Amino acid sequence: MATLAIVLVASCAAAPGASTDDGSPADDTPLSELEVLDDPQAYEGPSTARLVDRDIDPVEEDPAQSLPATVVSHDRAGEVDVVVDDTSRIIALDLAGSVAATVWGLGFGDSLVGRDGSTTFPGAEDLPVVTENGHSINAESVLALEPTLVITDGSVGPRDVIEQLRSAGVTVVFLDKTSSFDGASEMARQVAAALGAPAAGEALAQQIESEVATTASEIAAFAPQGDGRLRMVFLYLRGSAGVYYIFGRESGASDLIEGLGGVDVASELGWNDMQPLTDEAIVAADPDLILVMTGGIESTGGVDGLLEDRPAIALTQAGEKRRFVDMADGDILSFGPRSSDVLAALARAVYAPQKPAS
Repeated sequence: MATLAIVLVASCAAAPGASTDDGSPADDTPLSELEVLDDPQAYEGPSTARLVDRDIDPVEEDPAQSLPATVVSHDRAGEVDVVVDDTSRIIALDLAGSVAATVWGLGFGDSLVGRDGSTTFPGAEDLPVVTENGHSINAESVLALEPTLVITDGSVGPRDVIEQLRSAGVTVVFLDKTSSFDGASEMARQVAAALGAPAAGEALAQQIESEVATTASEIAAFAPQGDGRLRMVFLYLRGSAGVYYIFGRESGASDLIEGLGGVDVASELGWNDMQPLTDEAIVAADPDLILVMTGGIESTGGVDGLLEDRPAIALTQAGEKRRFVDMADGDILSFGPRSSDVLAALARAVYAPQKPAS
């Protein structure tokens, strides 16, 4: 995951939360009532996944707190105990905006005083931004907001700048975060522990686990089985920077693909972290469907631009059928309180795609 974070930080040409939604309404049909494709492997054309509701509903309105709280911070030099005694002014930071979403989901949204470029959900979008280019911390901007607590997974930085905030009197907690559905529920527990609200953390963790399990079960009811399962890969694209990767199991992409009832080709081929998008790699993968970030595919000039720049993709089943599913950069891998909503939106785009208006 460290390598993955470095690539994301070094190559993002657009803020991770960027989205250029064309204004088309999201499909809010319940998964149990979807009119799904008879043969998803035969479908041709791209589709876009959109969240039906971007709001994050707190698991509790006024969660009980017990402070001071002593928690483990996963610093670069090792684990250290950190005492949190004031959560009145919080800044939560990570590449996907999921830490702030978790703070909000726990019921502490009113305590957020600043945000990263990926935190764009309703209620938080007007907070001052303390990152530059979506991922670089501006220490002066952070200190100007007089935070009493900074919570981060270390995916934005420079990391030593965040650690140095302690010398200015700011309490800093580094989470041990993984990009996965299980990681989303564990993050709820870790963030809640730092806020002195473990009961709220357990409630949110169980809610995430229950909702993801329910959504995955609903998808399994209509997703093809056996040889009919869609073979999928997740491509990370930044055309303007010349950055092209296939995301492997540790990126979180496999959780999405498996939750969608598909075959994660990267895992099948043993790619755990990420794989450079070479002609040989994509031909070997030969996916039926390719997942991408909206900003990523747009940075390549859309599907046409990508296939022109990377003709080997056109040789795959997905390339021949132009079978790409995109989702806003700040949503698709934002494991957190909206995990099941992301999975459901992707399922609609994969199995019941809406044709563009003519």
